[in-house]
Amino acid sequence: MSGDPADEQLVRQAQGGSRAAFDMLVLKYQRRVERLLSRSVRDPADVADLCQETFLAAYRALPGFRGESAFYTWLYRIAVNIAKRHRARQRPLESLEDGEGTFGTDAAPSDDATPEALLANRQLVRGLDEAVQALAEDQRRALLLREVDGLSYDEIADLMDCPPGTVRSRIFRARESLSARLRPLLEGRGGRRW
Repeated sequence: MSGDPADEQLVRQAQGGSRAAFDMLVLKYQRRVERLLSRSVRDPADVADLCQETFLAAYRALPGFRGESAFYTWLYRIAVNIAKRHRARQRPLESLEDGEGTFGTDAAPSDDATPEALLANRQLVRGLDEAVQALAEDQRRALLLREVDGLSYDEIADLMDCPPGTVRSRIFRARESLSARLRPLLEGRGGRRW
């Protein structure tokens, strides 16, 4: 088994019938799975349901887990498949219908923020979210795993089942695409690249 030795021990115990060991894995990874699911599912109630469905599917499939990848890599793939099935069942929705997207807009404004600055920030966040949603799926996943989850290129390569060079290329292309789409919004802010 590759990955965290503590996970390896918990997985072996859970495969041996220990519910407490599996509960520890759930506690360890629940927030990460919720964060992953919330990138493609907007309704918090659906995110909670799909998270529960992910762990239920993992529990049922655990006897067949051979440890060829890290436990979280395996769990990640289950969650992604469940999210894809959920999206396939849903009709397309406006991605920013509720005003919140991948990066949210609920950050507390500073005391000295002007209405114009608040509007510019909101437009920038909305533009960034729209640009991220417009990326090809493989580019979006790689970029979010790197920038939001803080995973290394090797970890992302393992999760996406591709070489690290491919991950680097996808992230580079995603950043270039975002830069081109956000350039008009950034011109009023000094044109800085993110």
